[in-house]
Amino acid sequence: MIRLFDTHRVRETRELDGMWDFTANGKTYSLPVPGCWEQHPDLLNYRGQGTYTKTVYIKRSGNIRLEFKGVSHTADVYFDGVKIAHHYNAFTPFSAVIPDVCAGGHEIRVDVDNSFGEHSALHIPNDYYTYGGITRPVALEYIGDVYIERVRFTPSLTDGKWSAATEIIIKNISDKARTVTAKTALAGTETERETEVPAASETTVAFTRDFDNVKPWFVGEPNLYELTATLSVGGREVDDMIERVGFRVAEVRDTKIYLNGRPIFMKGFNRHEDYAVDGCAVSLQHMVQDMDLIQAANANAVRTCHYPNDERFLDLCDERGVMVWEENHARGLKLGDMQNPNFERQCEDCIREMIENHYNHPSIVIWGILNECASETDEGRRMYKKQYEQIKAMDKTRPTTSATCRHFTDICLDLPDVVSFNMYSNWYQDCDISMRNDEEIEWIYKSGGAHKPIIVSEVGAAAIYGYRDPSHCKWSEEGQSDILRDNLDVYLNDDRISGVFVWQFADCRVTEEGEWFQSRARCHNNKGVVDEYRRPKIAYDTVKELFGRQNK
Repeated sequence: MIRLFDTHRVRETRELDGMWDFTANGKTYSLPVPGCWEQHPDLLNYRGQGTYTKTVYIKRSGNIRLEFKGVSHTADVYFDGVKIAHHYNAFTPFSAVIPDVCAGGHEIRVDVDNSFGEHSALHIPNDYYTYGGITRPVALEYIGDVYIERVRFTPSLTDGKWSAATEIIIKNISDKARTVTAKTALAGTETERETEVPAASETTVAFTRDFDNVKPWFVGEPNLYELTATLSVGGREVDDMIERVGFRVAEVRDTKIYLNGRPIFMKGFNRHEDYAVDGCAVSLQHMVQDMDLIQAANANAVRTCHYPNDERFLDLCDERGVMVWEENHARGLKLGDMQNPNFERQCEDCIREMIENHYNHPSIVIWGILNECASETDEGRRMYKKQYEQIKAMDKTRPTTSATCRHFTDICLDLPDVVSFNMYSNWYQDCDISMRNDEEIEWIYKSGGAHKPIIVSEVGAAAIYGYRDPSHCKWSEEGQSDILRDNLDVYLNDDRISGVFVWQFADCRVTEEGEWFQSRARCHNNKGVVDEYRRPKIAYDTVKELFGRQNK
């Protein structure tokens, strides 16, 4: 399943999920797509290159479009032996159009690489695992010479009245200009305009309309609307695209975050896409289980640490009225890592693909970047500034942030709209939590963060599921619960704070390469309030209780 709703009724689409041939180290296997190759018993720790192949039948001659929602982490795609796409980053989608394909059988080949090295600035040995494989869904689409590339929906609220701008980005892959009629339908309102799309180019058609009788999207009130865009030529519909949208605006004023003019407090979990039996190719069933557990714990927000998430999970957040902080892919990079010659380009690509593909999700209320990177350096500051400017050039409607752990040394706090900090009081450092919080906020105010909302982006402690100890020592479920209770008692009751995200929702696998395994028992980050099989620890009920008390 590509999305949780139909995205086309005119354009014919075929999902390519299923069994593909996979070859690595001279052996051939039959592996599921989407899936991680580590789920096969011969490939549990395999890092390197592998090749997926599948024969597809094209029922009529014409243009086709292949869309890959995620390949980890580098993909080279071939169609009948001809290279049609190269893409880096496991967490953003990419596509390729193949013109004039003859009807009949054809081979798709995807060379996949999840190795570490200079070629990969973002996927490095880290506090989460870089799996290998075609890890998200794949689709084949039949398109004409002129088709809809994407749709952007931007709602606005003025004096209690809603309006919205809709942009249809249209592509023409032929060598002739084409005249088309672009139409939209939304909430009982229709628009229409004829336009010419020059040869081998892209055109944007924009509509702005008022909407008198729509219900806004809000936390716990997920009012969604189907936005349909169609293209017609000579009175005949030739293409369409359907998005599911919500009327909501997110903004920052003074020290608060507002949604539709109402102040919000984000109570959430940091969540990795990692499940014991799925790897990072989390099934829809397990996504739903995560959402059920997250909401049952009285959370209203999720942070997609530390990369763009599968759109099906974002669809669930849209449907359930759960707010999302989504961020680009860069975590814990030192200045030397950020000076990798591929770093800035790969970050730029990730941000562009994240925003272009996820712009219409009403649940996304914050864009984040560069978790715990070198924000204490002048060169790091230049890169932070560049990335914030890229986001604002693409989307002025959402606030920005980044989670820092460079306490008392960060020189970038003036750049984002929201200041966020990661703090593990009484796990890594024994201290008076309230006093340490006061010191942190005082420093934020003096270092460029005055008059900005503040979020505690990570707070947590580790425990091994099932390890119980009457002394409440560290690594015990009791100890984890105590530390989370003591921290949340402070942060949830501080009016200077606009949100708290527990680190983390579920235990996740970490890489054995590098240094992470040394401080991560079982080669897992064990700070989840549930384990990798989603079995709740004592801390889960503690968070549920404290989030339930908080009514901001």
